[in-house]
Amino acid sequence: MLLKRREFLKTGIGAVLASSLPVFAAAPSRKHTVGHSGITWGYAPQNVPQAIAAVGSLGFHGFESFGSVLEFWDSRGGLAQDLAKAKLPLTAAYCPLVLTNAGQRKDEISKLLRWGQLIKQYGGKIAVIGPDNVDRHSFDFSKQRSTIVDSLNAMGEALHDIGITAALHQHTGSCIMTKDEIYAVMDRVNSSYIKFCPDTGELQSAGMDPVQVVKDFLPVIAHVHLKDFDGGKKHDGYCPVGKGRVDMQGVIEALEKSRQDFMLMVELNPAQSQDGSVEGVTELAMASKRKLAALGYTFLNR
Repeated sequence: MLLKRREFLKTGIGAVLASSLPVFAAAPSRKHTVGHSGITWGYAPQNVPQAIAAVGSLGFHGFESFGSVLEFWDSRGGLAQDLAKAKLPLTAAYCPLVLTNAGQRKDEISKLLRWGQLIKQYGGKIAVIGPDNVDRHSFDFSKQRSTIVDSLNAMGEALHDIGITAALHQHTGSCIMTKDEIYAVMDRVNSSYIKFCPDTGELQSAGMDPVQVVKDFLPVIAHVHLKDFDGGKKHDGYCPVGKGRVDMQGVIEALEKSRQDFMLMVELNPAQSQDGSVEGVTELAMASKRKLAALGYTFLNR
């Protein structure tokens, strides 16, 4: 008479066999989803349909573009058909803006509102605020801090009024790049209107610990750019997730403790020698996807 499995395992032979079986740890349950920015396919607006198709085919949950790109396509029929075909929602758009010149603020807000309305039109919720580039050798942050904070508050409030969230993205070469600048600005802005979008690769590049920065600003994080940093010659020194120096496991574990609902957006600057090959660029996105899948994130079957 055959022993039932439970009874079998109680026997000496069963216990030996059971102890020799491999133990597979269950994949962690993740609350956030992962999208991908179109920047990896290049900055030109004409590359966006190609990027949307590739990101959708890889099963990412959302897409990020640029405010200027949405505006370019708005006069040419828009991107709704491309997004629908790829079954891919637009989540956010990166919006580079001048924060250091109070005289330009009114015009910058008008531009931002045009982009914000387009984000909203596609069902997106996040306008990623990119600070203006400055001459880092002569830039005096202390003299510009009040102007930067006032600009951000005004822009954030304007977006809030149309139902879009402003998320500040610290950026290499910009007026908000170093640890002191990030903390000084985020400590002074109105957090009801201005949230934070940490970029893990750029934090690492600037000499910071991305894990600690994420922990420090976790309550106000509304969007995330995930990329790695290896200091190489391609992609401005950045690389796919898991291929560089960023403690991505630590970043993910910190982000998963957030009570906020936001998307993790994979991003990688275009290669300087990029030839426009969809296959080559898509493999970069695949590399990040494999790492994030290993960290417990799921992707869609399309």
